[in-house]
Amino acid sequence: MLRAGNALLGAACAALLLLATWLLALHVTVFEHLDQSVFRGFYDLGQHGTVASIAAPMAGLCNPKPYVYLVGVPVLIALARRRFRLAVAIGAILLGANVTTELLKALLAQPRAAWLLGGVSPVDPASWPSGHATAVMSLALCMILAVAPRLRPVTAALGAALAVAVSYSFLALGWHYPSDVLGGYLVASTWTLLGVAALRSTELRRRRPREEATGPSASGRDRRVSLRAALTPPGATLALAVLLAGLLAVARPQEVDAYARAHGAFMVGAAAIGLLALALATGMMLALRR
Repeated sequence: MLRAGNALLGAACAALLLLATWLLALHVTVFEHLDQSVFRGFYDLGQHGTVASIAAPMAGLCNPKPYVYLVGVPVLIALARRRFRLAVAIGAILLGANVTTELLKALLAQPRAAWLLGGVSPVDPASWPSGHATAVMSLALCMILAVAPRLRPVTAALGAALAVAVSYSFLALGWHYPSDVLGGYLVASTWTLLGVAALRSTELRRRRPREEATGPSASGRDRRVSLRAALTPPGATLALAVLLAGLLAVARPQEVDAYARAHGAFMVGAAAIGLLALALATGMMLALRR
């Protein structure tokens, strides 16, 4: 189980990675070029009518109005499980992550140089980190916290898939650069780990007097999820993504080959975003595993 000290250390590492992402993506030329190359691949893909018609409603899931209802789901699940401290922590994580992102966007706003985009960037200067990426990843991680331990592997897989779908969608619509997505994911991870640290700290203080009187409980062992069972849903999600990509390549080999040759950085960047989302959700699930 993830201890309070380890959770705080993880939050500190995520915050440092967040700082590194900002420095590299907005102040180091080679990474700025890479960021724009990956963006161009998504943006060109979004110019196809079919892609845009799918991307718009998917990205819109994390617009303020629908998101207000979505964030109530993990809170209600925690309340239904009579985990009142968890419900408060989830509310604090969701609020803290999204407010932090909005503050960072305002404080760090700056026009992006657009060497590879015809000299004009279509992205708003106040775009780093992405609010939509923060919203969807904080929701995915809080759902993992909210559900019962046996449901966490499936929840992690579905949450990662949702985060990737939303992120790919608003990238295709030209709302953000890929580095904005990474920043949003790291803000969400930082706040989630801080919330877990606070929960573990309060649980430890409450558990010590009880264990001194009754002895350690065996319930943790009873609820333990095997490593194989925990990794099966995320592994199946990854296998399904690879299968779908393979089927697309088989169905349209010439188009896929031409696009991959013209947008090599996009292929790498898209894979990196997908793997990061899956890694964050799976890592949180494994860290909470009993």
